[in-house]
Amino acid sequence: MDPIELRDLDAARRYILDGLLLQRALKPTAKTVKPALEWAMEIASGGHPLPPIGFVADVGNVALGVDAEQRVREAQPVPGWPPALGRSYEDHVLGKLYADWTFERAGDALRKYKEKDRVRGLAYIVNQICERAGISGVLLPPAVIRALQTTNPDEVIQTGYDGLVRDGPSPLLVQMYEALVSAGRRIAEVLAPEDVIALEQGTALADMGQYVAHRQILQTTARIESRLPARPVKPLVGRKEVPTRVLDEDQYPVGGYTSISTKGSIESLLHSQLAYMEDESPDLFDMKFVRDELFYYSRDENQFLRRRRAFVFVIFPDLIAARFKDGELPYQRIVLLQSTILALVRKLTDWLSTDAIRFEVLFVQDGGKAPLAEEAALLRLLLREPIERGDGLVATGDRTASGKSTQEQEAAERATESREAVMTYLNRLSRNSQVHCLASATEPFDMEMDNVVVTELIVGGPRPEIGAGDGAVAALDGEDPFDVWQETVMRVLQLWV
Repeated sequence: MDPIELRDLDAARRYILDGLLLQRALKPTAKTVKPALEWAMEIASGGHPLPPIGFVADVGNVALGVDAEQRVREAQPVPGWPPALGRSYEDHVLGKLYADWTFERAGDALRKYKEKDRVRGLAYIVNQICERAGISGVLLPPAVIRALQTTNPDEVIQTGYDGLVRDGPSPLLVQMYEALVSAGRRIAEVLAPEDVIALEQGTALADMGQYVAHRQILQTTARIESRLPARPVKPLVGRKEVPTRVLDEDQYPVGGYTSISTKGSIESLLHSQLAYMEDESPDLFDMKFVRDELFYYSRDENQFLRRRRAFVFVIFPDLIAARFKDGELPYQRIVLLQSTILALVRKLTDWLSTDAIRFEVLFVQDGGKAPLAEEAALLRLLLREPIERGDGLVATGDRTASGKSTQEQEAAERATESREAVMTYLNRLSRNSQVHCLASATEPFDMEMDNVVVTELIVGGPRPEIGAGDGAVAALDGEDPFDVWQETVMRVLQLWV
């Protein structure tokens, strides 16, 4: 259904007043008028079609956590409103809002916002629900809502109720609520996963360019992951392997004490052996110690070895030319590259859960400048979880943009000065970790290293080319350019896992 434009101020005012009495999550009172009008104002002032304001109020009240005691147990009768339509709305629309997992996560993210941002975030949720479910609305002058905001809330409620008694419900509202019920029956989930992530990572309130790029990356990553196997891939025959050192902190004893023996450290000595200590010297304790007759707890000799693995993504500054949309690709090349990184991080995290893994993204500078700072900011949002755990970082050379400064972060920031600095940093990292590096540029380059597995990714056109860091690259097979990107992700996983 296309949006309906209400130019008649009286008709627009009646649309708002009647809708205020149709909210079902909470009983319509003077207290519910102000927030409902604020949410409606945010939607209308943004140029979006406004669905029934009763529906907007229900979405807001459920998302912000209406207590069970505050919920309406028995709907208040609305003069002239079809009872069957009201029950269907409660079952198929309100019931879905209460039970849907995407809406629950969106509500959790919304409640963490500041008060002003909550209004914008709720308007985003309503707009995405309407777009996903095909729900229409009306285009009306925001001045109508603004005038009602300055009116006494009790008067607003009473005026709306008198209008319903006198004229009956608006046929337009009846039609829209029927469409809401139909949409509630039709859609499987209220919001898309990328909508939820946009709310959780804050890009839902960002400028349009960042929001669109964030959404495109998530959609492309989901498309790439849908073609990848659920289980770890088989290693590629003849791939490069490099040794790594095993530090003491990577070894963990398994189990407890299994027996008692006459050998061990002083920490595992049986407390009962201290009874042999006497005033004389040498005492019985010393004699038993020399003869190896003291008893110690003996621990299981098995060891649990946890590999340290570092996955470093190096992005050279000439990739600013990848901000280009090819006709054969759904989005810009730089979006495909960021989606490739995100897909690799997700799969490696899933498949190598028993290893101590770390992810780093290094944006190499160009003469002290960071031409891809916007892409770095997006990756900080997309890799927020490993960064907050301390298992990831994104470095651009700008230490103020990296947030909390740590020793690892400062070293990574210094490594972005040049390609030579990156290689020095990788060599140092390989002293206690098995390092895999995916270096991306627009032209082939030589970055072959003995103690680091370097994978070269050249993005000079719609079809990426891959190599071993020695400057020799080739494109993988694929029916279309996007298939080549997917095959590239698969090949990198075969080289790394």
